Amino acid sequence: MSKILIIEDEAAIRRVLIKIISEENETYKVEEAEDGLLGIEMIKNNDYDLVLCDIKMPKMDGVEVLEKAKKIKPEIPFVMISGHGDLDTAVNTMRLGAFDYISKPPDLNRLLNTVRNALDTKTLLVENKRLKKKVSKNYEMIGDSDAISYIKQIIEKVAATDARVLITGPNGSGKELVAHWLHEKSERSKAPMIEVNCAAIPSELIESELFGHVKGSFTGANKDRAGKFEAANGGTIFLDEIGDMSLSAQAKVLRALQESKISRVGSDKDIKVNVRVVAATNKDLQLEIKEGRFREDLYHRLAVILIKVPALNDRREDIPLLIEHFASKITKEQGVADKTFSEQAITLLKAYDWTGNIRELRNVIERLIILGENQVSEKDVKLFVSK
Repeated sequence: MSKILIIEDEAAIRRVLIKIISEENETYKVEEAEDGLLGIEMIKNNDYDLVLCDIKMPKMDGVEVLEKAKKIKPEIPFVMISGHGDLDTAVNTMRLGAFDYISKPPDLNRLLNTVRNALDTKTLLVENKRLKKKVSKNYEMIGDSDAISYIKQIIEKVAATDARVLITGPNGSGKELVAHWLHEKSERSKAPMIEVNCAAIPSELIESELFGHVKGSFTGANKDRAGKFEAANGGTIFLDEIGDMSLSAQAKVLRALQESKISRVGSDKDIKVNVRVVAATNKDLQLEIKEGRFREDLYHRLAVILIKVPALNDRREDIPLLIEHFASKITKEQGVADKTFSEQAITLLKAYDWTGNIRELRNVIERLIILGENQVSEKDVKLFVSK
């Protein structure tokens, strides 16, 4: 059923519009508002698939209604109703986001075609939004423990915003996975997500890696080179293991966050960048701040939203699901027959001390898939997994 709201101060025109639209399709539910103020209240409190709105009205005209409604619920298509003298205004409303306009008195075929097209557009927008929320199978978060369920809820709330996120947790626990979920569920998902492992880049090269450099700025700089921040423009930059970043590089990252601009090494020219920053670390940054190894002002810039990823030992109830997931994925990758795990094998794996977290579990499952029997048994686990 499609819900349609008609905002029109003339009762006779409202009646005509309601009659035409209701008779066209019995699944259309049509509601009415006699002025713009009431229309805005109804839009706030209801979900409409289409709004038909007059331009000339007392209390609040149609242009103001359109502008306010687009801030409240930007996805609702608006069709403006214009009198003869309102045509220029009606055209201008399309620049403000209106779907179309119809003239008074409404032509039957024109009105119904416009309504159908607007509703089709709304359906496509909703479907696109739903598809965008689906995350690539490469980055699925497996588990339904309280800790993982909570993280998923946080991601759902935060992903659509540009809020900076700091992800903490031990090595191998899945911090990168959380970063990918945030990006793929965001409005930036069509733009790149650029990953930087701050611990893997020598401290003397980290600034060049992040911000780029100009030719001749240091030995080996044979040509101008863009950095990761420029590459991530419009998308997300993921600063993994940010606790290992030098204080000098931290100062430049802080400036990029404060001013949304960077400068390449060896250049004094500013470059505007529009990136969302997601950072991760396995270190206690509060301790790093006390020891003088991490900037407190940068920490507070990064930690707008904090997500703590638990160690696998703290979410053992997810291990059976993870075993099933990895077993299915690995048998396909290795081109071998599907394998199952006995209850005794799963019980042993649940009791194992997973110091290497999810990464270690995946490696163990791969080992058991390759070396174990068709049904991986307790014996296989004891033989191939013991430390």
